[in-house]
Amino acid sequence: MQKEDATNKTMTNEQAKLIEERTIAEEELNTLREFMLAEVDIDPEEGDAEIFEREKNAALIAILERKLKDIDAALTSMAKGKYGICERCGQPIPPERLEVKPDATLCLNCQREVERLSRRGRMN
Repeated sequence: MQKEDATNKTMTNEQAKLIEERTIAEEELNTLREFMLAEVDIDPEEGDAEIFEREKNAALIAILERKLKDIDAALTSMAKGKYGICERCGQPIPPERLEVKPDATLCLNCQREVERLSRRGRMN
């Protein structure tokens, strides 16, 4: 019974972290989107700095949108009782990894393998 209580407490803590991270990401995303909308008419004569800044903000928006999807997926897996289980190999994701990255859907070994395969695909 104590182990179940500890697991429920850990799950509640992870859920709270995910919700907090989601709120922060949404706020950052809204700020960046507002900034991008305010800068609609950039004069090419103004130089590369403004264009670089817009490209950087667009990249940050894409990263934050991906993060929101990852957080939503983690919250969904929590609701289904599958949180903390690697989507690739089915093994438990170590609590230390979830502590650092609560939206992780892959264990570290599978994450490395996916990244290695992804790099290989970009090189070809």
